[in-house]
Amino acid sequence: MPRTSASTTTPVRRRLLADHVFDELLSQLMDGTLPAGSSLNIEALARDLDVSPTPVREALARLEATGMVRRVALRGYSVTPAPTAKELTDLMDARLAVEPVTAFYACERGGEEFLAELERAVAELDASPNGPTYQEFRDYWEADERFHALVARAADNTYLQAAFAALGGLVQRFRQFSGTGVTDKQVAVAEHRAILDAMRSGVPERAQELMRLHIEGVRSRSLAERGEPAPPPGV
Repeated sequence: MPRTSASTTTPVRRRLLADHVFDELLSQLMDGTLPAGSSLNIEALARDLDVSPTPVREALARLEATGMVRRVALRGYSVTPAPTAKELTDLMDARLAVEPVTAFYACERGGEEFLAELERAVAELDASPNGPTYQEFRDYWEADERFHALVARAADNTYLQAAFAALGGLVQRFRQFSGTGVTDKQVAVAEHRAILDAMRSGVPERAQELMRLHIEGVRSRSLAERGEPAPPPGV
């Protein structure tokens, strides 16, 4: 039986540790243990998590890409303030410019394996708990992310996929400050299932329209949670 060299196992352990620290900090951000506007001391976080500062720095750099934390020169990291209604609207407008198009091409280009993976994502979305804490709604969130990522990948367009990836990470910041977990599960699952059915039907225009309606629905529901008026239909 071949031996695994230390040079191979050490990077693996380091990567697993970095992922663990990332998950721990993400959980604290999502649950409000690290509140908006608070400073993040790398040494203190490392002590709390019983790790060296290196995986904490790596995790914070990854979180910065999501907009959940920010780094200011000479001051270090802090938790990003809660997003404004305009920021939420702008993000959803950007998603409306990208994701209905990816749905169109995914319907044209996605094969049976894509449809099977999409069906599994919807089933997991439906089966996942949706309580108010991150640990309770994490599986739901991951299934939702996987559904949209599968559609972007099946569109088979490098530039559309890059645009989706740039926007997808930012969605986390808005979930961070919802404070209520998943409140629209029933309608969201129905919307995802309708998109899946349209993909199976092989009518790209239908898939495109249903993805547009889904994202508009998410935008309206998110604004309603904040007490903000929903935009007029089709806007």
